[in-house]
Amino acid sequence: MARQNRTEHLAARVIFDIALILAGVALMVFGVIANHSWFDRHFVPSFFLTRLTMMRMALGVRVALVAFGVVLAIPVRLRLARIVSRVPPRVVLGNAARISLAIMLALGAGEVIARNVERVLDREEPLRRFDARLGWSFVPSRAGHATIHGRQIEYAFDGAGYRVAHAGDSVDPDRPSVVFTGESVIVGHGLNWAETIPAQVESLTGIQSANIAVHGFAIDQAYMRLAAELPRFRQPIAVVSLFMPGLFDRNLDDNRPHLGPGLIWHPPQHSSLLFTLAEGAVPYRKVETIDRGVAVTREILQATVEMAQMRHATPIIVVPQFGQEDPSEAVLRHRVLDEAGLPYLLIELDPSWRSPGDMHPDARGAHAIAAAIAARLQKAHGMNE
Repeated sequence: MARQNRTEHLAARVIFDIALILAGVALMVFGVIANHSWFDRHFVPSFFLTRLTMMRMALGVRVALVAFGVVLAIPVRLRLARIVSRVPPRVVLGNAARISLAIMLALGAGEVIARNVERVLDREEPLRRFDARLGWSFVPSRAGHATIHGRQIEYAFDGAGYRVAHAGDSVDPDRPSVVFTGESVIVGHGLNWAETIPAQVESLTGIQSANIAVHGFAIDQAYMRLAAELPRFRQPIAVVSLFMPGLFDRNLDDNRPHLGPGLIWHPPQHSSLLFTLAEGAVPYRKVETIDRGVAVTREILQATVEMAQMRHATPIIVVPQFGQEDPSEAVLRHRVLDEAGLPYLLIELDPSWRSPGDMHPDARGAHAIAAAIAARLQKAHGMNE
């Protein structure tokens, strides 16, 4: 019996040794190979973080992985080996099973908490509702208010869900119109109506602006909304869409209705909300995923341009750029826009023209974008400046 126990202890210790050594070595190897080149291949630009910040964070993670790998492979392994040698193997296995169960229960509880948090966020202004084809859309025919950075912001929408100046206002589809599609930058996050890009273009040109953008949209969702709404307008003068390298990562998500190659609609690929949140926290992407996203984004923007031209409207793709363009942003812009020969407006903005504590353009940034759009319209249509 004693010999059997010694054999079991030895087997358990060997298994723990091998497992911890392999885990430690794997962490160290990954920390070494995940260099700058690897990072550039798998992480696209972020709207909320500069590339320098992302690289510093990545370096910190690499150092931590190597250090943890060393600790796991040597002192932790030796300490656990001593424990395993004194504790009956069946007790060790029982504790391991209990720990595994606790982890699964914690993940389940975390999923419940995450979904409750998601429901709370869904009640933030401007309110959105479920849309089977697009994923979500604004709740129409209402006005909501939010306090953002100490300012009271009114978000008002007409019966079609277009943002307007005040409750009760509506966009007239029979009037000549500049149609704006996109996401929160175009909606005017943190801005009152008069400060938004569409409103300032309307003020500069005298042409009605129709703001059909929706918070959180990726470029395919914006295109699908445009395809559904543009036929309503009898005299579209221009169609304005947005491309920002920092927002490109949204185009790769498949946990919402999305378009694939050939602009084929696909339903959402459902996964754990915790997994989705983890992907957002560590937005690692396969090279193949990024390449496919580039191709589909090109296809969508080309289709947007052609849709506008078929209605004799001027297509305008705006590319706001805060401060000096990062090389990774330039590469992505070149791959998506230049290689496809798409016309666009690269608009350089002062880095200080952002909402406080936010990455969205403030009223000054919105004005610079609006002025560039108005100038393009004046040139295309021979308007008097």
